[in-house]
Amino acid sequence: MNLSSRTIASLIALLVAGVLVTFAWVAPTLPFQQASLAMGITVAACFLLVYLSFEALLFREINNIYAGLENIKRKEFRRLSNKFLFRPEPLKRMRDEILEMAERKEKEIDELKRLQVLRREFLADVSHELKTPIFAAQGFLHTVLDGDMDDDFLRQKFLTKAATSLDTLDALVQDLVTISQLEKGVVRMRKQNFDLAALVREIFEQLELKAAQRHVTLELFPPSLSTEPLTVLADRNRIRQVLVNLIDNAIKYGKEAGHVTVSLVESSKTVRVAVRDDGAGIPKQHQNRIFERFYRIDKSRSRDSGGSGLGLAISKHIVEAHKSVIRVRSEMGVGTTLEFKLPKPRLPKAPTEAPAEVSAPEA
Repeated sequence: MNLSSRTIASLIALLVAGVLVTFAWVAPTLPFQQASLAMGITVAACFLLVYLSFEALLFREINNIYAGLENIKRKEFRRLSNKFLFRPEPLKRMRDEILEMAERKEKEIDELKRLQVLRREFLADVSHELKTPIFAAQGFLHTVLDGDMDDDFLRQKFLTKAATSLDTLDALVQDLVTISQLEKGVVRMRKQNFDLAALVREIFEQLELKAAQRHVTLELFPPSLSTEPLTVLADRNRIRQVLVNLIDNAIKYGKEAGHVTVSLVESSKTVRVAVRDDGAGIPKQHQNRIFERFYRIDKSRSRDSGGSGLGLAISKHIVEAHKSVIRVRSEMGVGTTLEFKLPKPRLPKAPTEAPAEVSAPEA
């Protein structure tokens, strides 16, 4: 029988009232010694009645609290009792607060465990990415220093490869510094008005050779933007970095002899930038993780073919620093689209014309 605290209190009040009324009715007919004995028995009975009732109530509520905590440990949150906005019973209110706190702490522990796993993965990835160019440069340089080769051409070739590995290492370190500064909010966006369409055309020229190697066609949509300007308010160098990353990835992972399209669609206050390829697409289980540092969908890809995995992470932070969000839409066998929005410059307010003065009529 599951009675609430108010019900138990009401029953206790009725029983105590009944005992006291009975004692008051019987006491006048009793001599002093018997009346004193009856009063002592009444007090003892009321004490035991109240004590045992509240002991039973407390133990029941404590057992409920422990049962709720066990459900939280098992992550069976649905079995917890419903919470009400107003609940006068202090024990039940205390129980709800304890369960809510335990549930919150359990979720915090799960989040800390997830972050610990990500930290281990990040350290392992950083170690691997740094180790690869360092070992490559060491191998080439030690081979030259050992003096085993007399061919000047071969020596120059090894030194060039060592320099390339060190350049790769420098670029990786610069990317790590950049993303660290972006996450801390140290890097400030130097926003200015610039022609976004001209920037895209400039990047097309820069990546034209890489696109030609895979017979990929670069397209700007709408076609009118090939000559017309489209002004936005943003940090030109940072947005250039984002577009280079997105277009380069689209060329790299898109279909060979396919198309990479950059769409710039205007609205009243923003310009939507979308980079679309017609490649194999990204599986759904990977779409929420492609912006993580060093994350690769295909773990077997080398750095040369897949990059360091920092490009999209840096792009995400740059776009968020412009108060926007970069989104991915992908369908297997159809292609992938990455898009974000940039603000248009505010139009200057038209000066209000002063009302013309009315000349007073001549007298």
